[in-house]
Amino acid sequence: MTILWTRRHILSLADFTPEEYNAVLQTALSFREVLGRRTKKVPALQGQVVANLFFEPSTRTRNSFELAAKRLSADILNFAPGTSSLTKGETILDTAKTHLAMGTNMMVIRHQQAGVPLAIATELDRLGAKVSVLNAGDGQHEHPSQALLDLFTLCTLINSEEPRLEQLQGKKIAIVGDILHSRVARSNLWSLTAAAAEVHLAAPPSLLPQEFSFYGRERPGRLILHWELDPALENADFVMALRLQRERMTDHLLPSLREYHQRYGITHERLQQCQPGVKILHPGPVNRGVEISSELMDDPDFSLIAQQVTSGIAVRMALLYLIAGGEKA
Repeated sequence: MTILWTRRHILSLADFTPEEYNAVLQTALSFREVLGRRTKKVPALQGQVVANLFFEPSTRTRNSFELAAKRLSADILNFAPGTSSLTKGETILDTAKTHLAMGTNMMVIRHQQAGVPLAIATELDRLGAKVSVLNAGDGQHEHPSQALLDLFTLCTLINSEEPRLEQLQGKKIAIVGDILHSRVARSNLWSLTAAAAEVHLAAPPSLLPQEFSFYGRERPGRLILHWELDPALENADFVMALRLQRERMTDHLLPSLREYHQRYGITHERLQQCQPGVKILHPGPVNRGVEISSELMDDPDFSLIAQQVTSGIAVRMALLYLIAGGEKA
């Protein structure tokens, strides 16, 4: 089977097709097999240059993309804004053009403002540069690779040999936490509703505005909002907790972290309302004892958090490979 891929940039999942989701899942499955070998490197991107332009702090995403590029034998340029010419007045677009002049083939971009990866991709297209841009998280917009690794984690749990989007059809997935500020939630809403899952959002009213009910309206899945936790957890197959992004909260949106945990924190006791085989996810980093109890986070019978990190490398290898023009036979 040949996977056809025509997308140069990955900026959002809003317009992803089922065929593209399944192409990512199948390609990531191949690379997961590579990561299980003694020699974990393939020459798929040998001679290609991947620039990690992270204008915002990151541990998991940055290291995951760097390792993914190394496993594909690409050359890597890592950008640190604090020691770059940005401190001397250089613009973000000029920074991208500088990396373009160095022969960069792919740019992985994270920025605290929404729309920066799109702006860079638009400028590179205007210049006629055949350079791919991958959004590694922009403001409160999207985080496509995180949602795709979450999708891969869930689908391989259901069918480890042939993960496909449609395997989540009818599954109840609860997303709990700081949905207002979460780009992870926004990207997951696109992918999970495309999979025809039943997605339940739960958060205090200050962190879950009614506008979220518009996400995925024309998708096969269902999206339901709750301002209480129990209805979202009832008979859920999967629960995804989100970090409280206190660095983005300019207003006093929560009374206290203790009260938040009492009302919305995920614990062993609360999971008793879910399906017997329920699993929990979290994009990280985790505020232990706030979004999830420490005991639950470290419980391998429930937690998929470590698998998410491992899945991230295979999925990001797949994304870099696909946008570089690779085909999987």
